[in-house]
Parts: sequence; C-alpha cells; structure tokens
Amino acid sequence: MRPVLAAMHRYAGLLMAGFLIVAGVTGSALAWKDELEAAMLPAVFRVAPPTPGAMPLDALLLRESVAARFPQAQVSYAPLSAPQGHSMVFYLRPAADAPLASDEVFVDPYTGAILGQRRWGAISQGAINLLPFIERLHYALALGDTGLLMFGLIAIVWTLDCFIGAALTFPARLKKRAPGAKPWLLRWRPSWLLRRNGGSYKLVFDLHRAGGLWLWAMLLVFAWSGVAFNLYGAYAAVMHPLFAHQGAEEIVARHTPSPGPQLDWPAARTQGRQLMDALARQHSFTIIEENALAYERALGVYSYSVRSSRDVRARKGLTTVFFDAASGRQLAAWLPTGAASGDTIRSWISALHMASMWGWPFKLFICAMGVLVAGLSVTGVLIWRRKRQGQARARVLRH
Repeated sequence: MRPVLAAMHRYAGLLMAGFLIVAGVTGSALAWKDELEAAMLPAVFRVAPPTPGAMPLDALLLRESVAARFPQAQVSYAPLSAPQGHSMVFYLRPAADAPLASDEVFVDPYTGAILGQRRWGAISQGAINLLPFIERLHYALALGDTGLLMFGLIAIVWTLDCFIGAALTFPARLKKRAPGAKPWLLRWRPSWLLRRNGGSYKLVFDLHRAGGLWLWAMLLVFAWSGVAFNLYGAYAAVMHPLFAHQGAEEIVARHTPSPGPQLDWPAARTQGRQLMDALARQHSFTIIEENALAYERALGVYSYSVRSSRDVRARKGLTTVFFDAASGRQLAAWLPTGAASGDTIRSWISALHMASMWGWPFKLFICAMGVLVAGLSVTGVLIWRRKRQGQARARVLRH
C-alpha cells in the first residue's frame, strides 16, 4: 500500500497547494482581523466614552435609529453588547428585491452616531473592506458559491490527506523481527526530527515530514472545520451518525409562523432574557453577557443569544434560545458545549480555527500556523519537483 499512499499524497498535495498557500497566508492576517481593522480605520471601529463613566445607549434604541436612517432595509439583527472601545455593528437586509449599497453599519454606542458603513467584502469600497475581502479570499477565493464549493472539496481532500500523510511517516514494517531490532516507536522517532548536514533536499524533506507531524492535530482541525464551514452537508453526513446533536436548527427551520401580532423588539428581549434565565437554571450554567437579538421574519422566530460558561469563544457567545415571535413560546435552545457531543466538537474546532479564544497568544499561534500551512505546501511542491527532475535525468541516462 505504501506506493499507492505515496502517489495519493503527492497528487493531493499538488491539487491543494495553491489553495492552501492562499488559505494559509490570508488566515495569518485574519487571526488579527479586529485589531487590523481598528488600526487602519480607528474612526470607524474604535470609540471612547464622551465623559468618564458614561454608559452606552440602549442597544434597541440604537437599532431603531439605524432602521430610521435606512428605511429601505430590514434591521433584523441587534447586537446587545460590544467589546470595550469598539463600535457596534448592525446588519441590514434588503426590504425589497433591490440590493443595498451597504449591509453593515457601524454605530457609536454612546452617541448613536453612524461612524461608517460598507457592503461586506466589496473591495471597490476601499480600506474599510480590505479585511472582509481577505476573508472572502480565505474561504472561497472571492469567487462566491463556486469558490465556496471548490474550497469545501479541497477541505475534504485535505482531511483525508492528513491521515495519508501521517501513515507515510510510519516506519516500514519489519518482515521478521531480528534480534536487537528497535521498537516501532524508536524507528518512528527520526520522522519527527531534522537531519543535520544532510543537504538542502533532505532539509526540505524533513521540514515537510516533521512539520506535518508536529502540527498534525491543528492541521486536522483546520481541514475538518473547513468542511463544516463550506460543505456543512458533507460534514453532517459524517458527524451526525457518530455523535449526538441538539437539532435546534432543524426545529427552527420547520417552524410555521404563529398568527397574531408579533412581539416588538423590547418585548422580545424581555422574553429572551426570561427564557435564558430558565435555561441557565435548568442546565447549571452562568450567563456572562448578552450578545444579540435577531428576528427571522419568514419563520416568525426570534433568537436571543448570550455568552455563557458553556461557550468556548471569548466573544460573541452562541448560547441561544429560539422562540415564537408571536406567542413567545420557546421552540428550541442551543448550547455550544455540554449538551451534545457533536455540537461540543463543532464549537471547539470552529473556535480553534478562528482564533476566537485564549487571547493574543493563541492569535499569534494561529498566525504562525497560517504561515506554516503555506510552507508545508511549498516544501511539498519542491519535493515533487526534485523527484521529477531526478526521474527525468534517469530517463536520459537510460537512453
């Protein structure tokens, strides 16, 4: 099997190389997305209280203000908190078929002033969309649904190749155990090391092999979470039969809107708080901060989310209750960890992929990982090129 695995690894690597170089380099920048945006455009992304000890305005009043400024749009998502010193982001949806010039609005939470707006990812709008455009490159080569599918398929190949590459580092199987033969682990040990004084080709080969082993677990996290982000159907087809899931998304998607007047936003926030408090008591978790209230008009559903002790992300918690927009009846709840093993896995690999935990040291690690992913692709191509040149010279000599 070893020649077959080697061929599979070689051609999978060549297929993935360009994609992973782009993903690695852009991912390094995206680890610092918030910091870079704030540094480039502080007037849009940074705010300061007008007076010492000033309190932000009520988030739902800010939502009403944004809705009044953009009557052609639906403001169906209201952030209920923002990191200290950062503007609040409100998302717009078109109220009719006509596209919007902007779908994100940045608001000063102390004054309600609109600091900036953008159509997410449209690089023609300049620096305000540089990081979103890099994000589009990162997961879809900025090619929309086509790029999303391409990167999803590459992520599947990458996931499989993680196991193939690891298997190729294993020492050859001994046909017969000779007296004094080293144990398997000792024979595997050189795969983790760099050979000294072995020449440039051996150094490149060892960097590729040892680098892949030392980073293997994180490479697998990147690859499999990439499948979850880009091709969730394929991810679910593997994970749902193996692990338990809460199924909140499926319950909400099947909901039929109830007749009668819909709860307004303040009433919906009050109902969300009550449902979340009951959920916290039932499942013994702590609410750290409330994050967002969203309204899905087509389904007649509100969702209220907080960051809780069940979240692994340091920001933008995903502990959520879903309730009927007319009656306030709870439809479903979703806990990031502790409720279902499959959801816990998904929460962890997503948070690891996006460097949304453990502060700046982990951001630095993910930034370095992006460079190393690109480096593994480059060394793989160099190894293939060197072997191909050797094969060409051998053919010339034979003739």
